[in-house]
Amino acid sequence: MTFRRQNLHPEGLSRRVVGGHLLYSPVVTLEDARLVFVSGLLARDAAGTIVGKGDMGAQIAQVGENLRVALEAAGATLADLVRAALHKATEYAKTRVVFDRAIDMNQAIQHPLAQNWAELEAANLMAFRAAQLYDRGDDCGAMANTAKYLAGEATFSACINAIMTHGVMGYAKEYHVARYLREALIHRIAPVTPHLALCYIAERVLGLPKSY
Repeated sequence: MTFRRQNLHPEGLSRRVVGGHLLYSPVVTLEDARLVFVSGLLARDAAGTIVGKGDMGAQIAQVGENLRVALEAAGATLADLVRAALHKATEYAKTRVVFDRAIDMNQAIQHPLAQNWAELEAANLMAFRAAQLYDRGDDCGAMANTAKYLAGEATFSACINAIMTHGVMGYAKEYHVARYLREALIHRIAPVTPHLALCYIAERVLGLPKSY
């Protein structure tokens, strides 16, 4: 399985979406078939042709069989976003001095960022585990949903902590961390929301009844 990202601007979306390229970027190459998953809005087949434009049912049919791969790709994309947020936060903390002391010396700064790093590594390993199962031909649904859930939650938390580390400057454009949070939100809710990922685990892993 190969994960590849490419900046794409599907027709009609570039002027309607507030976020940057991350919304358009998950491109999955699977056994020489090219699948572009754009948050359920547009799907393209192997030839790059838009499938079912304006017809959500046709789009879902196009991406449905590869949804687990899309979940793993989303997990891989979010891992990069967490790393970027942690890098910005740690670099700022090293240079921000308050009361003659760099704020990176405080546990209130260190512990949340360290926790986000640990959460990132857990999500990253789960994504690799899901990919390993897929390559073996085994069922990877639980692992793919878990990877997506962990990555989405870790990214949201890391971006919030990056902003809080910057304080009021976290809202300034030149520090980028507010933009990271905006980018994190779309991948937290698409292609599958955290709640649906947990529902899948509850039903398929824990054997609990369907709740929706």
